[in-house]
Amino acid sequence: MNKTSAVKRVQQLCKELSTHNYRYYVLDEPTIPDAEYDRLLRELQTLENTYPELKMADSPTQRVGSTPVSQFAEVKHKIPMLSLANAFDEAELTAFNKRIQDRLKTTEIIEYVCEPKLDGLAVSLLYDKGVLVRAATRGDGETGEDITQNIRTIGAVPLKLQGKNYPDLLEVRGEVYMPLQGFEKLNDYARTHGEKTFANPRNAAAGSLRQLDSKITAKRPLSIYCYSVGEIVNGDVGDTQWQMLKSLATWGLRVNPEIKKVSGIDACWQFYLAMLTKRPTLAYDIDGIVFKVNSFELQQRLGFVSRAPRWAIAQKFPAQEELTVLKSVDFQVGRTGALTPVARLEPVFVGGVTVSNATLHNMDEITRKDIRIGDTVIVRRAGDVIPEVVSSFIERRPKNAKKIVLPKDCPVCGSEVVHTEGEAVARCIGELYCPAQRKGAIEHFASRKAMNIDGLGERLVTVLVDEKLIENVADIYALTIEQVAALERMGTKSASNLIAAIAASKKTTLAKFIYSLGIREVGEATANNLANQFGNLPAIEQASMEALQQTPDVGEVVANHIYAFFREPHNQKVIQQLLQHGMQWQNINVTQQKNKPLEGKTFVLTGTLEQLSRDEAKEKLIALGAKVSGSVSKKTDYVVAGTAAGSKLTKAQELNIPVHDEAWLLVLFDNYT
Repeated sequence: MNKTSAVKRVQQLCKELSTHNYRYYVLDEPTIPDAEYDRLLRELQTLENTYPELKMADSPTQRVGSTPVSQFAEVKHKIPMLSLANAFDEAELTAFNKRIQDRLKTTEIIEYVCEPKLDGLAVSLLYDKGVLVRAATRGDGETGEDITQNIRTIGAVPLKLQGKNYPDLLEVRGEVYMPLQGFEKLNDYARTHGEKTFANPRNAAAGSLRQLDSKITAKRPLSIYCYSVGEIVNGDVGDTQWQMLKSLATWGLRVNPEIKKVSGIDACWQFYLAMLTKRPTLAYDIDGIVFKVNSFELQQRLGFVSRAPRWAIAQKFPAQEELTVLKSVDFQVGRTGALTPVARLEPVFVGGVTVSNATLHNMDEITRKDIRIGDTVIVRRAGDVIPEVVSSFIERRPKNAKKIVLPKDCPVCGSEVVHTEGEAVARCIGELYCPAQRKGAIEHFASRKAMNIDGLGERLVTVLVDEKLIENVADIYALTIEQVAALERMGTKSASNLIAAIAASKKTTLAKFIYSLGIREVGEATANNLANQFGNLPAIEQASMEALQQTPDVGEVVANHIYAFFREPHNQKVIQQLLQHGMQWQNINVTQQKNKPLEGKTFVLTGTLEQLSRDEAKEKLIALGAKVSGSVSKKTDYVVAGTAAGSKLTKAQELNIPVHDEAWLLVLFDNYT
């Protein structure tokens, strides 16, 4: 690049970086990830090193931060709060160590302190005779903002130091951050109440500390780790960085437990690799490791360059956020029929891997974030978490950007896609037919509380589907002993037992059959209610929305699921195939069912029943109108206790609830049947 081009590019970079500084530090509204900012800053540094005459006093490379907002009182830092030089690979870290040895004119191994670099907001805490008297942000390094009242709301910040050996005046530097769990809860609350969410935990911490009303800050889950000192009067913190950290901890100040003292730059690199692996398990965000020469005497000899110490460096982790272009959107169908929009991206290196796909979660999130095809987007990847599109960079939106539209039909099977109002997830309703839902539908159909096909568990279902022996639940009844026996880890006896269990399952009840279909939100109790309300399958299949809602415990949402399920042609086809294979049950006399002698009564079953299984007893009670609960409360009418009854029996006795045995229950059934 010639000098004329360099002048224009330097001016452009200075303007762009200053804008990003303002948006980040003043407005708390960052629009690009850290990795993009670092790249722009390094480009500017390279140009200024090539053409030193272009380096101006107001260049972003000569500043630590940006001008603080005017609403807070200014605080002048007697000792500047400096920034750190960055390293991005092992070679740059090794070069840092060599510069130190060269300046010290030594080949001896240097002792370092390794500290996780938290993603938060740097602050200064001033203690006068052990009492917190002032807190300030870093600001531009020379001048910060007085945030004393906000800092006082953070429980991790001691208002008075412990012990008696602290200096008369002690300025402590640290990082205020927001734990990940607290960040998620804060954003969940914001989404629920229609408020603006925070882009990341650091942004949330900064925004929380800069609230004019400290009552708002007090509600935010903030914490702090301390890592250095500034001004000291009449006191001592030790001769090394390590001793200083130990002193801070002794005085009740929070110091990161991951910090480690090591010998040599190779040990520093090993610490970096270990923390890179551990990073996803931490309760807070870190974006790198800070390495500091341990000896204060050596630090003083090394001094500073520009406004950064020569004796410390920040080794950055691979970026967890990057910018790229959203090229297209596909919709994947999960085992439950949920459609998940997946962004197809221009490949970008983020979080240590090349990412070309990322989740968009659901249509509500797409609308809330205003993401469109063609947008430049921020992609985030943290550890092993699936990459996600965080937001769009609307300033770079092209004129031909397209809105993302939910497909009307399932991209896998062509069944209708339903997006119920009030629900975030859209779903394919071809539960019995859709290949994407095939394994889950078959496993549910064969489960104990449904068709109870002994031996047809998750592993065997997977094998049968993968070998293309079954495509839907109806195909189960076309299996032969020979087909099953030929499978790996299956023999003739196992195959014969399975085929016998399949045949036995054909004789069932209407309620079990309805439950086995896997209709959304139709559990055992609802299936029983439907069977008792309508008496036969055709009546349920043909029922209107209004008729379905006459069923106990069936509201508008569940009725909509049932109605849509039975009107999907693919589901109708599979049900017809099941009936052709000989599925049978006793239809229910609806007139008799209207008289439910136990309606309004709540039973709890506990212990082991000898003549009935718990499931059989539950079915009979529900058929008579009773509600069967899994826990004892004041609303429980009767507890039926079998052998080895435990805590439920004890609680019933404490609440003076009638307790009966199995013999009483059998007599009850005889009286009403």
